[in-house]
Amino acid sequence: MTRKMKTAAVAVTNRTDPYLTLSPHRVESDKFWRWGDDNLFPQALALMARRSTTHRRIINDKADYISGKGFTCDEERQPLLAEFLRHANGNDETLRQILNKIAFDKALFGNAFLEVVTDHRRSFLSLYHQDASRCRIARDSEHVILHHNWADFREKEAVILPLYPRFEEQSDGSLRSVVHYKDYEPTFEHYGVPPYIAGFGVSAIAYKTDRWNISRLDNSFQLSGVMMLDSSVDNEIEAERIVRLAERKFAGNPGQVMFVLRDAGKEQDHSQFIPIQSGNEGDWQALHQQAVGDIVVAHSWFRTLSGLDYSTGFSAERILHEYEVALNTVILGEQEELLDPIRELLRNILRTDCSTMEVINRPPTRSKPIYMKIWEARKADGLDYDPQDARQQKYLSEITKYNIRHID
Repeated sequence: MTRKMKTAAVAVTNRTDPYLTLSPHRVESDKFWRWGDDNLFPQALALMARRSTTHRRIINDKADYISGKGFTCDEERQPLLAEFLRHANGNDETLRQILNKIAFDKALFGNAFLEVVTDHRRSFLSLYHQDASRCRIARDSEHVILHHNWADFREKEAVILPLYPRFEEQSDGSLRSVVHYKDYEPTFEHYGVPPYIAGFGVSAIAYKTDRWNISRLDNSFQLSGVMMLDSSVDNEIEAERIVRLAERKFAGNPGQVMFVLRDAGKEQDHSQFIPIQSGNEGDWQALHQQAVGDIVVAHSWFRTLSGLDYSTGFSAERILHEYEVALNTVILGEQEELLDPIRELLRNILRTDCSTMEVINRPPTRSKPIYMKIWEARKADGLDYDPQDARQQKYLSEITKYNIRHID
């Protein structure tokens, strides 16, 4: 059901730098709460994630680790739950796919939106991920306004849905609601703030140092400098044409070499190139490395899980150690926060027990192969072992979740 609104709010911005998260442009409306001064803060965050390689890698990895390798449950006792895990909506998406999108949005925006669909008889349940950049909180703080383009907002194209746990009937007869996940931040009430808020500056540094290297590559690593050209021309238009022609042929990336045309008269040609020496390449590299490290810290994440230390040697033990820390400090907590409303919906609407529903968490690597026997693993770890003990004759795969039939 679409609600009509009497006024429209249009956000206009001409920003080209995604790291200028604050803008002089302001949007005023009595229909929704602004997300940023120009109401386009999510668009700036999305653009920043597309341009900073380390920043994007961490967001991707967080979403993948939080959504795990799928779900497991007792299929014999709970066939309805198992079917829902495989088909969570009308688009034939699995619950793991939906959870991955929600986790991605929450890692990127500090906010995520999950649409819930059912009917008056509670005969079915469907869950749909809604792109957080399309959502704004209504002024009554009880509804979510969805629009495909907030830079050109048209009220007739907006859709309004209630915030969970409220449900409202729609034009198709269904009952719908939206679960709003958000990261807490003092002084922010209507929207969450991404956890890497303190890393905006260093993310900009990493992006701009990468862009500087691309500029040097485009210029074939030529020296920057000033090219003085001696030539006699009749007017300024002709002089401008010669300079632009020289730039296209010899300058590589325009701006690396500045061409200056001077009138030589009848004297001897004194054209010359004056290089601009720069000895700060080491400073740029150190600045980039420091920025990358600070990005990882701002995300409350780990270097080896971001693929940053592989060049110094692949250490399975270190990866496993950092994964265990991440699992107990970040991953499990995020999983519980995202799944709590889903478990509640399953209990209240489908009336199914969710006690056996678990996310399958697997480390990115293994220190021991799963076909190793228990006594062999104990021997490798320097522990007491007994090859004759029947309990130690089992394979590691038999006592881990690697052999569990999971639901992707």
